[in-house]
Amino acid sequence: MLVHIHSPKILIPKDSIIEINQSGLFNDTFIDIIPTQKLGIDISSMDYDKESVDVFANSCLESQFLCNYHYLQGDRGLNYDDLIRATTRISQRFDDPRFFCLFYLFLQNSINISDEILYSLYDISLIVNIFIKFVRTNFSSYLF
Repeated sequence: MLVHIHSPKILIPKDSIIEINQSGLFNDTFIDIIPTQKLGIDISSMDYDKESVDVFANSCLESQFLCNYHYLQGDRGLNYDDLIRATTRISQRFDDPRFFCLFYLFLQNSINISDEILYSLYDISLIVNIFIKFVRTNFSSYLF
């Protein structure tokens, strides 16, 4: 997608990441311009009336901003069609009977393992309880 910006008042940093995204049912297009490094200027102190950066002047070449007829290569971001395709692929994967068979097998094995862990913990608690009773009966005279 090629985008022309006709306003000289829009300043775009040279080192920026450009993404073109679409959203909504009508594919409303918007552009994300993300600077990769911090600019050495304070926007609140800039005087836009004097136009401190003229994109048509030769002095613009040394500035941090894109000049007239300069361009940046951008990336295509998210759009509605990609979202529909991805959703369709995910739904097809969940519709696969092999997936549900594997998922059911995974759940069944997880339940069996958790049952065995619970039984083991119960047995360990019984052994610890017996050991505590043994210590209390045989060594109570030494401890107290």
